[in-house]
Amino acid sequence: MNPTFDRRTVLKGGLGALALGPTLISMTRPLTAYAAVSDIGPLGPPDANDVRLPAGFSSRIIAATGFRVSTVRGSAGYRWHMYPDGGATFAAPGGGWVYVSNSETLSFLGGGVGAVRFDAAGSVVDAYRILGGTNINCAGGPTPWGTWLSCEEIDRGRVYECDPFGESSAIRRDALGYFQHEAAAIDPIAGIVYLTEDEPDGRFYRFVIADYQAGQAADLGRGTLQVAEVENGSGRVQWIDVPRPRPKWYQRRTRDQVRSSTRFDGGEGCWYADGNVYFTTKGDNRVWSLDTASQVLTILYDAASAPDPILTGVDNVTVAPSGQVLVAEDGGDMQIVVIDGNGDVAPLLQVVGQDDSEITGPAFSPDGTRLYFSSQRGSPFGGGGLGVTYEVQGPFDQLLG
Repeated sequence: MNPTFDRRTVLKGGLGALALGPTLISMTRPLTAYAAVSDIGPLGPPDANDVRLPAGFSSRIIAATGFRVSTVRGSAGYRWHMYPDGGATFAAPGGGWVYVSNSETLSFLGGGVGAVRFDAAGSVVDAYRILGGTNINCAGGPTPWGTWLSCEEIDRGRVYECDPFGESSAIRRDALGYFQHEAAAIDPIAGIVYLTEDEPDGRFYRFVIADYQAGQAADLGRGTLQVAEVENGSGRVQWIDVPRPRPKWYQRRTRDQVRSSTRFDGGEGCWYADGNVYFTTKGDNRVWSLDTASQVLTILYDAASAPDPILTGVDNVTVAPSGQVLVAEDGGDMQIVVIDGNGDVAPLLQVVGQDDSEITGPAFSPDGTRLYFSSQRGSPFGGGGLGVTYEVQGPFDQLLG
């Protein structure tokens, strides 16, 4: 989801100048037939970073909570934030890329978003903060025009649009609604932001951007927030306008405003790829797929009925360049699990010795050769901690191609 136009033009004058239930569905929808998960093979023993990987892959720690991020020139000066969560990568002008990472903690403990910058060779060259003063920034998502949406997972939480390069101040996007935000994914063709809500009776939302033009930066300050009502059996989704997207503390919460809207048990990660929006619900350990053309919602994976239910604690999600869905576990076996075109599952990697943690923020580098993720309550010394962020490198094109 790299921008198709010059990023500096988009950011000129700051971001503010961007005016340019079990019985619900019985079917499942297969992915396009990509390589089978059986090709991944067994994971090896833990490496020096306590990460189990397939043959030919290696890991390194790029940041740990409380420590200044090391670069090829020495310390970057930025102490990595507490409880790293959702993340994404962004291509940098002239080569290299940036990995952004949310901080799922309170503002006075450093909540917000941090970033690590890499050169074209993959060396760390800088690290810095791109958002501060926010609370429990859980997941979020990248925009097609090269910004990062950071979501607050608090009652009547907000979404903030951030510059991954730290050159422009973040902008609060109130039009995306006040609720227990988790993740966001944008359909770059239709100009629609899909949003999950992390509550046992959470909803699935979309924000239809006003006057959207594909290939151009959008103004997320204008549009319509809608909530999903899913037809039982068919999975067809009807979208209903939310009467009051920004309720005050004494008004009815967003998820309670449309009585006919469908409940989802703990919405988590959300990602757009190839005409589909994938999202997870942790309360029932399901991975969902919404066909954005037909607006039909299906279940891609359900731990309760899967023949090999190794994936539990479903959380953050991303999609490999090849099209396979990768789901990170909150608990479970501390794995990132791949779902292939047949609906089969297999672990891509596993972090050991950190059973009280969760895997967060999986994201591929723009060229697809590296995978980033965090152990939210892990430590570079093993056992419990306040967060550690990894990079995995290897022949992903062969393994997932």
